[in-house]
Amino acid sequence: MSEPTTIVKAVYVHAPFCARRCSYCDFAVTVRKKGGQRLWLDALGRELQIIEQEGLFGLAHNLSSIYVGGGTPSLFGLGAMEGLGRLLGQAQRTGNDLEWTAEANPESLTHELIVDWRKAGVNRVSIGIQSFDDDALRWMGRLHGSEGAISAVKVCKEVGLSNLSVDLIFGLPRGLGRSWERDLDLVLELEVPHISLYGLTVESNTPLGRAVADGKQPPLDDELYREEFLIASGRLSEAGYLHYEVSNFAHPNHAARHNAVYWSDVPYLGLGNGAHSYSHPIRRWNVREWEEYYAHVKSGSSPEEGREEITVTERSLERVWLSLRTLEGVSLAQMTSNGENTTEAWVRDGLAVRLHNRIRLTPLGWLELDRLALEIESVLPH
Repeated sequence: MSEPTTIVKAVYVHAPFCARRCSYCDFAVTVRKKGGQRLWLDALGRELQIIEQEGLFGLAHNLSSIYVGGGTPSLFGLGAMEGLGRLLGQAQRTGNDLEWTAEANPESLTHELIVDWRKAGVNRVSIGIQSFDDDALRWMGRLHGSEGAISAVKVCKEVGLSNLSVDLIFGLPRGLGRSWERDLDLVLELEVPHISLYGLTVESNTPLGRAVADGKQPPLDDELYREEFLIASGRLSEAGYLHYEVSNFAHPNHAARHNAVYWSDVPYLGLGNGAHSYSHPIRRWNVREWEEYYAHVKSGSSPEEGREEITVTERSLERVWLSLRTLEGVSLAQMTSNGENTTEAWVRDGLAVRLHNRIRLTPLGWLELDRLALEIESVLPH
């Protein structure tokens, strides 16, 4: 067999099951109360065999990052990460710099599970807390309460796994009475090294989307979204976190390395239903539904649903848009002569700052990211 076309150092693995679908969730998940580990590992093993036969992707020795997302990876219970490690290979996981992240929800994150994950090689956990307000958690359809969220972080630290990230959602309806400032107070008290913030969005095919369409829930409040994002950016920055990407804050040396792969135009492999893979110029993605995905891999056929070829111009635009999401910003050298005027206007309006020959957005600018990306598109060489 010929050598793989692309050797990847970053792997995303999708965990397809959740005990309950949250009201706002549009992810590729299937509701399953528990388990599913055997089917999941079987499917991933079959997909890896198919990928090897295709010869398009190969796994590098000493992977730089593994990210197990979902879905709810912690729902699989003991042994799942060890099984995944065997599938990926020992040589692929021996590097001292490997960042292996697994997502978890508080209600399924136990002392025994964290011990099991650490033994398998997981060294970073991302906990989906979303809020510390019990009424807000019930409205979202979450299965944990505020005490469970706090306990999950403490359990990880007690076991010695302190490289933690916590997810919070902002922009929840005012009618819930959730105090965003209190949520920020509580997450700061937990002293976790990484925090990810996500603004609530309304997707049409979710329970929340249907409720808004039927008039049972008010539309999202854009002003509240803006207000809470800026409050969080200010509070977390003052507390010593670096706001290094639109949605992410980290203590020194704790920025998520796997996420940086997506922003840096380097190849990555996605395994599982709905997962994406990329090696320029091809981006491809798997079928979204678990049952369809499993049927494909069980029969020995590729679960790929589609692919696109990224043109030189599209690649340039994507690189600029992704760079604008980060503190790296964009080099003025990438723009035409008109770019200087465009970015000067951003700086004047408080949307960006200029550092040497680069422009990076401020938190205020990040709120206008889509509009600014369109503006900068017009001053890029074509």
